[in-house]
Amino acid sequence: MRECQNYKKIGSEKLECQACAHFCKIAPGNTGICGVRQNRKGKLYSLVYEQAIALNVDPIEKKPFFHFFPGSYAYSVGTLGCNFRCANCQNYEISQIGGLKGKIKEYEKINWGQEISPEQIVKNALDLKCQSIAYTYNEPTVFREYALDTMKIAHKKGLKNVWVSNGFMSAQTRKDVIPYLDAINIDLKSFRKDFYGKYCGASLPPVLQNCQKFKEEGVWLEITTLIIPTLSDDPQMLREIINFIKEKLGKETPWHISAFSGRFSWKLEHLPDTQPEKILKIKNMAKKEGLKNVYPGNI
Repeated sequence: MRECQNYKKIGSEKLECQACAHFCKIAPGNTGICGVRQNRKGKLYSLVYEQAIALNVDPIEKKPFFHFFPGSYAYSVGTLGCNFRCANCQNYEISQIGGLKGKIKEYEKINWGQEISPEQIVKNALDLKCQSIAYTYNEPTVFREYALDTMKIAHKKGLKNVWVSNGFMSAQTRKDVIPYLDAINIDLKSFRKDFYGKYCGASLPPVLQNCQKFKEEGVWLEITTLIIPTLSDDPQMLREIINFIKEKLGKETPWHISAFSGRFSWKLEHLPDTQPEKILKIKNMAKKEGLKNVYPGNI
């Protein structure tokens, strides 16, 4: 464990976590929505510091980044926990542990993964001839202390740092990571507030704001949208995403449009797979509307 950064006391017992835009108010013994930031005797602790649940070498295109060091490899690291509750989540076995919050005895039984320090992560990346470290598989905001310590060392060693994110971090977390962050892929899941509330357990405005702020600060940005039949495939909604990218982020900003598969999802196994023809139709629409770099995925 490691004491968290960016939290404050609320009254005599509760703590407000300021890592993401939920700003969870956490009672003693409990965690926030993410399930991995816990109030222990008046201090907020990260339960996943130096605990990696996944470590792999991946092509940078798998993240996906198509315009950031193409052809290179990223040493990918992730932990348990997430601040979203995406019904379509494919990594739900590692991300969705928030239901255990407050049950300290159950937490002690969890397999948190491999104990590995930021220094060792950087050494592994260099030894494996990777050009970057990707903070991915779950939302890096929830392990921001672990990520940031690793990023600082990687930065000094000449490695690039990339995040694969839902974009729901707080303004303070965004400001803290920007000096060490080279690229970020943000999953813009929909342009509808009710979708974010019902299917993600979050809200849309912070995501849009963070997309714009990263772009303004010179962090390389790519956007991904999963096309889920009946939920996020409405042509009018997709046009609003296209217009947002074009007008707020720049028409050169890469947009990845991915096909959904129900058999790999957490709670949407009843929905049909996205047909390749639909993905290609959306790509053509986006190109016609003026986006320069549109990429189909999972087809």
